Amino acid sequence: MTARTGDPTAIDDAAMRRGAAWLGRGGLRPTRQRLVLAALLVGDGRDRHVTAESLFAAAGEDVSLATVYNTLRAFCEAGLLREITVDGSKSYFDTNMSDHPHFYWEDTATLTDAPSAE
Repeated sequence: MTARTGDPTAIDDAAMRRGAAWLGRGGLRPTRQRLVLAALLVGDGRDRHVTAESLFAAAGEDVSLATVYNTLRAFCEAGLLREITVDGSKSYFDTNMSDHPHFYWEDTATLTDAPSAE
C-alpha cells in the first residue's frame, strides 16, 4: 500500500478508516496528512517499524519530510507509536506498543521484532 503517486486516494478506504480509528484512540484530530500517514502505518492491520524517511517516501508529495517528523512525534506523544533509537543516531518508529525486544540488522539497516522468549 503506497501513496507515492502523490495521490492519497491511492490508499484504500479501509486503510483510511483504520487510520482514522487509530488516531481517535490517541485523541488526535484527523487532519489530511495525519490520515495519510496513519493509513500507511496501520491501515493493513500489521505492525511495522519505519523511519521518518521511509514513511516520507511512501506518503507522496503532499506530505513534507518536516510534517512526517512532526506527525511521528505527535503519534508518540499520543501513545500510538514507540520511538526506538539505534546506535544513538537512527530512530525507528514501532506501531506495536507492547513490551518486546528487537533485532537491528546492520546489513539492511532494518529493525524487526525479536521473539519475546529469546
